[in-house]
Amino acid sequence: MTTTPYLDYADAVDTVQAEYDAIPTGAPVRLAKQTSNLFRPRTQTQAPGLDVSAFSGVLAVDTDDRTADVLGMTTYEDLVAATLPHGLVPLCVPQLRTITLGGAVTGMGIEAASWRNGCPHESVLDLDVLTGDGRVVTATATNEHADLFHGFPNSYGSLGYALRLRIELEPVASYVALRHVPCGTAPELRSVIEEVTSTGSHDGRRVDYVDGTVFGPEESYLTLGTHTDEQDQPPSDYTGRDIYYRSVRDRRSDLLTTHDYLWRWDTDWFWCSRAFGAQNPLVRRLWPKDRLRSDVYWKLVALDRRTSLSTRLGALRRRPPRENVVQDVEVPVDALADFLDFFHREVGIEPVWVCPLRQRDPDATWPLYPLDPATTYVNVGFWSSVALPHGVDPDDGRVNRRIEQVVSDLGGRKSLYSTAFYGREEFARLYGGATYEALRAAYDPGGRLPDLWTKTVGRG
Repeated sequence: MTTTPYLDYADAVDTVQAEYDAIPTGAPVRLAKQTSNLFRPRTQTQAPGLDVSAFSGVLAVDTDDRTADVLGMTTYEDLVAATLPHGLVPLCVPQLRTITLGGAVTGMGIEAASWRNGCPHESVLDLDVLTGDGRVVTATATNEHADLFHGFPNSYGSLGYALRLRIELEPVASYVALRHVPCGTAPELRSVIEEVTSTGSHDGRRVDYVDGTVFGPEESYLTLGTHTDEQDQPPSDYTGRDIYYRSVRDRRSDLLTTHDYLWRWDTDWFWCSRAFGAQNPLVRRLWPKDRLRSDVYWKLVALDRRTSLSTRLGALRRRPPRENVVQDVEVPVDALADFLDFFHREVGIEPVWVCPLRQRDPDATWPLYPLDPATTYVNVGFWSSVALPHGVDPDDGRVNRRIEQVVSDLGGRKSLYSTAFYGREEFARLYGGATYEALRAAYDPGGRLPDLWTKTVGRG
């Protein structure tokens, strides 16, 4: 057991509760955070925000039990920095460094181990939640707050905020050996995903991580990662001039340190850094290496939103309006080819990311984001914009609404970190309905926090 005397946790809890109680009834409640990985617009408020800066840090790493006691606002970058020296990592490490543990649990995180480990909330053993009615309660799968434990994932802060979480860890090796397997069309990609996730191997070799990149209707690659302590080639470095997603096309095998594998997508925000010119060779030589990070690009996006610079420049150049299409969806693996066929035909964003997902414990119930535990799903992530006909208002969500319809028709789900357009009735059917309302009544009867629909669809 390694313990960090990071702060007096009890004092920090008392302080934040007093601060919460001091917010006038009816005044908006929000967190005063320096970073965010949300891409949906929100109603601006002049409220100062709840100071949760004290809740960042790793309290303890238990190497025997393979657990970590972590404060809710701890970024995965800091969490991994505390666990990896012990040869351990969280069971699910979302690929962007500044995603917080509490944010990934109250939202929905996913990564290349999700085909065997599920999402971040599935490795939580217990958590302390500052609820909407001002209490701090400890929730586990079996105690008197088990309803909150199971209902907290996908609640996006509408039931409260995670102050501390105890999570499971798993052992890792020094390196991750990669195979970039060409798969061709969507049916071929689906077939390889089904094989790997059902057997845990490919061509007779164990697989620990699975994700993929789709560059077009007939070009896709499934990247298979395997833990290893053997260094049969020099490890690659994609934190400087070389760009990871391009290597998927150019190399059939690769080797990364485990640290660099976990953050392989962060340097270029998958491939979205190209929107800022960061993939231009000349710009990249001048761009400070420590600023090739997702949180830097996010700040540039936030600046553009505040100034509407790109929109105004597009109008001056008489370019068609563009709708932001930044989404992650989960569809059953059997429906992957149908979804990608629709996506290539009607949306046309390339490349896209694919990542298989399976519920870790088939007996668990997560009512606000229900998935069939007997089904393997595939997350499809796409983050760009689409040109619209002149005269069409991007805020109407024409493309995003169509995606929502197709995902629902195929028996899938859509993450709520970005724009959504569901009506209240459909939203309740998809995301918890009566169960969610019962949780609101139990933990925020005064309605101090915006409800889930208001927060994720109504821009509250």
